[in-house]
Amino acid sequence: MIEALKSVLAHPLTRGLDIDDPATTDKRRRIIQQKKFLHKLYDEWYAIIQQALPSVPGPVVELGSGAGFLRERIPDLIRSEVFPNANLDIVLDGRNLPFADASLAAIVMTNVMHHIPEISCFFSEAVRCLRPKGRLIMIEPWVTGWSSIVYRKIHHEPFDPEAGCWSFPSSGPLSGANGALPWIVFQRDRDRFGQQFPSFSVDRIQPLMPVSYLLSGGVSMRSLLPGAAYGLVRAIEGCLRPFASRLGMFALIVLTQSDPEKPPPQQSAPEA
Repeated sequence: MIEALKSVLAHPLTRGLDIDDPATTDKRRRIIQQKKFLHKLYDEWYAIIQQALPSVPGPVVELGSGAGFLRERIPDLIRSEVFPNANLDIVLDGRNLPFADASLAAIVMTNVMHHIPEISCFFSEAVRCLRPKGRLIMIEPWVTGWSSIVYRKIHHEPFDPEAGCWSFPSSGPLSGANGALPWIVFQRDRDRFGQQFPSFSVDRIQPLMPVSYLLSGGVSMRSLLPGAAYGLVRAIEGCLRPFASRLGMFALIVLTQSDPEKPPPQQSAPEA
């Protein structure tokens, strides 16, 4: 039943395409621009990311820029992707960032972290490249009672909150994933993250949007509502905010690099 429904709702631009084909990312960019409800959702995400940027000077780098339009909000943004794309400034691998030590003000991403197969390598690179008080800002899938049902039954990506480790097989840049990875790292294994990366403080984890993305159809399905309905849906979700920890499908996650010139009291490691 669910598979039949997914087939009916599949967006014609991406139906049958290989998710790891760069051409699919190009078409997803067109989908985001054309689907008004989804475009408004992404623009709200980008506004949230923009507001979370630190005040320190330096470049802001986005990972996974291929289908997005964050540069419309951050004009000097350095856009990157793991494969060539017309919407980029640089091709890179998040596990080996081509930036000098302590050179970046921020690294930002939307729905990217859970596709990085060796996430500890990425965090090590982020620690190396970010300036003191620089930030790692991301919006990622999150594990709640509601989201677990959606991600397991409807979404096409792997979703395994019970995974014993942070790594997963790298079948491809987009097909390889564990949608539960952000929750695993920053919720279930929070103490481990703090021990491995003590220079990062986890400043904010904010569950978001119980139904908006689902109603938008995302980048692979048809939208279930017109763009004009977006404000009403978000108003309803605002009423559900007290229950976000049980209903949110995504989360805003903000990490800040510690300032070595201003160590915490008694020289203790920052809390994660």
